[in-house]
Amino acid sequence: MHADEPDAIAATRRWLERAVIGLNLCPFAKAVYAKQQVRLVLSDASTADALLEQLAEELLELRDADPERIDTTLIVHPQVLGDFLDYNDFLDRADALVEALELDGVLQVASFHPQYRFAGSGEDDIDNFTNRSPFPTLHLLREASIDRAVEAFPDPDVIVQRNIDTLRELGADGWRRLLSD
Repeated sequence: MHADEPDAIAATRRWLERAVIGLNLCPFAKAVYAKQQVRLVLSDASTADALLEQLAEELLELRDADPERIDTTLIVHPQVLGDFLDYNDFLDRADALVEALELDGVLQVASFHPQYRFAGSGEDDIDNFTNRSPFPTLHLLREASIDRAVEAFPDPDVIVQRNIDTLRELGADGWRRLLSD
């Protein structure tokens, strides 16, 4: 899985605009995207170790950035962890890195992948598409932003169920049409 910058970033922007924001899969994304507070980073990492190193750099960058300038970061990494099981295993290393950098409670890493699969679901189950992105992507979030979002929307389970209902209504063909050029 290889992609050059314009293709990977363009596909990720299209996914953000049409699926995440357009379908309201994340009711908190629209505001930070409209304010241009979402940092999109294309990783050239070709190994998990190189990606972990870049993740550390980006975590520190987000920690030190003014939240009004950068509230969240998406690291799109098309050249590494294309296999979902490898990606899923890497998330343990990502969480350990957050702790090692003493950022636990400050930042967290969320996960999106083109083959995302919830435990116990079928490979083609439309419910998985709530976490499917065009390329493997690590989403770095500020805990303070999450706390504010939860205060505004105190029952996140409603979001999860609404997203599943939306995707079931849309279906796999609708999803493909949504993200096509």
